[in-house]
Amino acid sequence: MANSSSNPDLKQLQQAIGYHFRDSELLLRSLTHPSYIQTHPDEGMHNQRLEFLGDAVFSIALADRLFHLLPDEREGTLSRCRSGLVRGEKLTELALRLGIDKHLRMSDGEIQNGGRQRPSVLEDALEALAGAIYLDSDCATAKEIILNWYGGIEPLLNDLQDNYNPKGRLQEVVQPVLGNNAIKYRVTEESGPGHKKYFKVVLLIEGRIRGKGEGASKKIAEEQAALTALQYWAKSPRK
Repeated sequence: MANSSSNPDLKQLQQAIGYHFRDSELLLRSLTHPSYIQTHPDEGMHNQRLEFLGDAVFSIALADRLFHLLPDEREGTLSRCRSGLVRGEKLTELALRLGIDKHLRMSDGEIQNGGRQRPSVLEDALEALAGAIYLDSDCATAKEIILNWYGGIEPLLNDLQDNYNPKGRLQEVVQPVLGNNAIKYRVTEESGPGHKKYFKVVLLIEGRIRGKGEGASKKIAEEQAALTALQYWAKSPRK
């Protein structure tokens, strides 16, 4: 594993992501966490600008695929599917599958604090990588690489449908049994700068924790907690 003061194995990573860079500096920048530049100020830029660009590249790649894959669906359905495919946990899963965590450049302190496994860090790095590929090639190539990371989009759509509106679905099954006010959401942790907040939430049913979630917004964290609670309720409903 690369350490904070050495360059990652760029050849190995490029094999994993399915793309070989003409400008290796773009790849290196996409892997550079802001904490690394704080301790190595002469080594260029961190990956936040590339992350901004990559977020848009992900969006257009998935929007284009869904537009052609689901020709009869309305805008709202297409938007929900795209949102599900770029949820934080999905991007984290992709980043780990590609092995990006092993190649991140970070400060020693950030590494010791678990930065390589932090979902928000992995999400940012994956989006930055997409932005770097776009700059190194073109939009068509970047879209193809991103879709390859997902594998087939089609099998994921059923899961997205199952996970749609988990808060509403939980309310529908709990309310007839326990009433309107049985479910409560509580933020247990809020971290990160103003533009990049990260939340952890617990879900309580009649005062007992029945679900936990986390994500880049309270909504995402609450939905994840509701999914957990739905699984619990399916096994142990209160009649």
